[in-house]
Amino acid sequence: MLTRLGRLAVRRSRAVLTGALLVLLGLGAYGAGAQQDLDLSRWSAPGTESVRAGDLLREDFRTGNPDLALLVTARDGDVDSARTERAARELVAEVAELPLARDVTSYWDAGSSALRGEDRRRALVLVHLAGNATEIREELAALSPRLTRTTPELDVRVGGQEEISRQVGEEARADFLRAEAFGLPVVVLLLILVYRRTVAALLTVGVGLLSVLGALAGLRLLAQFTEVSTFAANLALVLGLGLGVDYGLFVIHRYREERGAGRDREAAVLAATVAAGRTVVFSGITVAVSLCALLVFPFFFLSSFAYAGVLVVLCAVAGAVLVLPAALALWGHRVERPAAPASGFWHRTALAAMRRPLLAGAGVLTVLLVAAAPLLGLRFGLPDERTLPAGTSSRTTSEIVHREFAAEPTDTVQVVLTEPADTRAYAARLSRIPGVHQVDAPDGAYRDGRRTGAPGQDRLTAPDGRARLAVVPTQEAMYGNVPALVERIRDTAAPAPALVGGYPGETTDFRATLLDRLPIAVGLVLVATYVILFLMTGSVLLPLKATVLNLLSLSVMFGCLVWVFQDGHLSGLLGFTPTGSIEPSIPVLMFCVAYGLSMDYEVFLLARIKEEHERTGDTGRAVGEGIRRSAPLITAAAGILALSFLSYATGGVVFLKELGVGTALTILVDATLIRVVLLPVTMRLAGRANWWAPTWLRRLRVREGDVLRGEYV
Repeated sequence: MLTRLGRLAVRRSRAVLTGALLVLLGLGAYGAGAQQDLDLSRWSAPGTESVRAGDLLREDFRTGNPDLALLVTARDGDVDSARTERAARELVAEVAELPLARDVTSYWDAGSSALRGEDRRRALVLVHLAGNATEIREELAALSPRLTRTTPELDVRVGGQEEISRQVGEEARADFLRAEAFGLPVVVLLLILVYRRTVAALLTVGVGLLSVLGALAGLRLLAQFTEVSTFAANLALVLGLGLGVDYGLFVIHRYREERGAGRDREAAVLAATVAAGRTVVFSGITVAVSLCALLVFPFFFLSSFAYAGVLVVLCAVAGAVLVLPAALALWGHRVERPAAPASGFWHRTALAAMRRPLLAGAGVLTVLLVAAAPLLGLRFGLPDERTLPAGTSSRTTSEIVHREFAAEPTDTVQVVLTEPADTRAYAARLSRIPGVHQVDAPDGAYRDGRRTGAPGQDRLTAPDGRARLAVVPTQEAMYGNVPALVERIRDTAAPAPALVGGYPGETTDFRATLLDRLPIAVGLVLVATYVILFLMTGSVLLPLKATVLNLLSLSVMFGCLVWVFQDGHLSGLLGFTPTGSIEPSIPVLMFCVAYGLSMDYEVFLLARIKEEHERTGDTGRAVGEGIRRSAPLITAAAGILALSFLSYATGGVVFLKELGVGTALTILVDATLIRVVLLPVTMRLAGRANWWAPTWLRRLRVREGDVLRGEYV
C-alpha cells in the first residue's frame, strides 16, 4: 500500500497537491464553525439511578435540578423588608415568564431559611429550566446579562450549575483561540530552527494544519448526529499540530537520509514513504487505539476525545504518506541539507548509559520514582465552581453562597418515591444524617429529626400521590465527601422504593461508573498496544518493556497532577484554586492521550533500532545507531508537542491546565530519560532476548519489505 501511495505521490505530485489544497480549503471553511456546534456535557451517567430520578422529576413533578440561581442582595435593610420583598417578587414574576422556566422557587414564596443568608441580607431564587444542555446554555448566554442588575432596591447576580457550565464552555473556546494564535507561529519558528530550511518547516506545518482542520470538520459533522464536547476541539488542535510535526519530521528526515545515501529525488521520496511511512502508520494506529479506549465510558465528554483522536490520526497519516511525499517530489531540493554529525549529545548519553547499565538505570529510576511518589496521595473528588478562574461571575456567586449561607440549596439531593407512602418518619430519619441541613417533605420541613415548619419547596407531590423529598445539604457537606453523603441517603430505609438524584447524585453516579469501567479501558489500551508493537517488532519482550516504561512515565505525570493541582503547589504561578482532589475523568483522558503519545515515540525509536539490528545483528550497535538517528528528531518533536500542550497552562479552565501541564511533562520525560537512558539500558541488559518470540507467534507478524535492498523502488 505504501509503495503504491509513494508512486502515486511521485508520478502525480501536482494533482495530489492540487487536490490536497482544495480539500484543505473545504475543511477549513466547514471546520471553522465547529465550536458553535459542539456542547458541554453534564456530569451524569446514562441509565443510573440519579438519571432515572431526574426523568421522574421532569415527567411527573414538572421540576428538576436548579439550573439557574439568582443571588439577590437587599441594598437597604434586609431581605424581609417590605421594599425589598416587593422588588424581589417582581423579579420572581419576571423569571417565571421566561420561555424555558418550569419551576421557580424563591425565599419570598417558600420562607425557607435554607434560601436565606445568615445575615439576612441575601436570598436565593432557584429556577429549573426545560430543555437539553445546549438549549439551556444558549438561553443563558442572553439571559444572564439581562438578569444581572442593580436597582435602588436590589443587586442581582447569576449563578447555578448550568451558568457555571456555560462559562466553562466560553473559557474553553477562548483557550482554544488563544492556543491557536500562540501555538502556530511558535511551531513554525521552532521547525525553522530544527530544519534550517523554511520550506521544510512550512510543509510540516501543512501536515499539522490538515490534521487540525480535518478533525474539526469531522467533529462538526459528527455533531449533527450525536453530542460532541467542546473540549474535543482543544484536543484536535494540540494533537493535530503535534502529530503533524512528528510525522513530518520523520518523513523529511528519512528523505534527507536517502538523498545523502545517493538516491535521486524520486527514489528518495519513494524510500522515505515506505520506510518512514510504515513507522507513521504503526504510530497512528497506536495513538488511535489508545484514545478509542475512551469509548468504553458512556459519557459523550470522553467519547468526543476518541472521535477527535481518530480523526486527527487519519488526517495526519494521510498527510504524511501521500501529501508530504508529493510535495517532496516537487520541492525536495528545497528541504535538503548536509547529513547530521556522526555523534550527538543523546547518542553519547545512550552509549554512556549502556556502558554502565545498572548504575545509569538505577539513578534514573530513582529520580522517576521520587517524582511519581505524590501519586500515592491521589484523591478523587467532584467538580465545582473552582474549575473557573477567580473573579468569573458564576464562581463569585457560588463563593458568596458558600460563605454566607448555612445550606447549599442549589445542590439539593432529590429523593423520588416510586409508590405512594407516608413520608413523615422517613423525612425525620433523613434530616438526622450528618451533612443534611434540612429535608423538605410534602407535610413540612424537617431538621434534626423534627418537623420545623412548612416545606421550603413546591411540587413535592405528583398527581398520583407519589412524593419527592428535597434533601438540602450543608455547605460543609458539599465541600467534603459528597459521594459518602449520597450513599448515606441511599442507605436510609424508605417507606417505598426510592431513587436518589439531584446534582450530588448525578456526580456520584458519574464517578462510580467511570471508576467501574476504568480497568476495562486500561486493559484494552495495554493489550492493544502490546499487540501492535509485537506486529511491528516480532518480539515478545520489547512490547512488554515498552509497556512498563510507559507506565513509569505516566506515574510521573500523575505524581505531578497530585503535587500541583490537588495539593496546590505552583497554584499561584499557574493561576488556579486547588480543591484538594482531582476530578476523575481528566486523569482517565490524560492516561489515554499520554500513553498513546509515549508509544508514538517508542514506535519511532524501536522501528529504527529494529532496522539497524536486521542489518548488523548487533543489539548494542543497533541501539546506539537507532538513537543517533532518531533521538534528535524525537527530542525536537517532543519539545514542540510539549510546548503546544503547555499553551493551555495559560488558559482559564483548570481541566485544560491539568491536561496541558501533565501531558507536556510526560512527553518530555518520555523523550529524554525514558527513551535515551532506560530504553537502551534495558535492551543492553536483555541482549538477544530482546528479539525472541515463539515460532507460532512469528507467523502472525506483519512482514515488511527489505528497505535496504530497495525492493520497492
